[in-house]
Amino acid sequence: MMRRANLRHTVLLCATLGLAGCGGGDRSAGPTRAVQPMASGPISTACLQSDRKARSRALCGCIQAVADRTLSGSDQRRAVGFYSDPHSAQVIRQSDRGPDRSFWRSYTNYALEAERICTG
Repeated sequence: MMRRANLRHTVLLCATLGLAGCGGGDRSAGPTRAVQPMASGPISTACLQSDRKARSRALCGCIQAVADRTLSGSDQRRAVGFYSDPHSAQVIRQSDRGPDRSFWRSYTNYALEAERICTG
């Protein structure tokens, strides 16, 4: 009987130590960062191929995920050009054409949302 009690205590001790090892992390380190969305597509590909220093798979995948939620496919294809020709963004931004103004509004909303979600 005593042997069975010792075995039970040993098993409980091992289980307790095992669960304690899983821990929730150091709560004093501050708030944890939210998980960023991730996707692949034309914007993430252009981002990864760009010469920007801040590019990473995580960042480029995140901005693609935001683009998927906020930009149409044609708007995404149009925005891809900004990576190789940043001046084209300036030309569109200053354009008086209705389609360009509409695209620029969508693109600006996308950029603000991507900044909020992906760099926060």
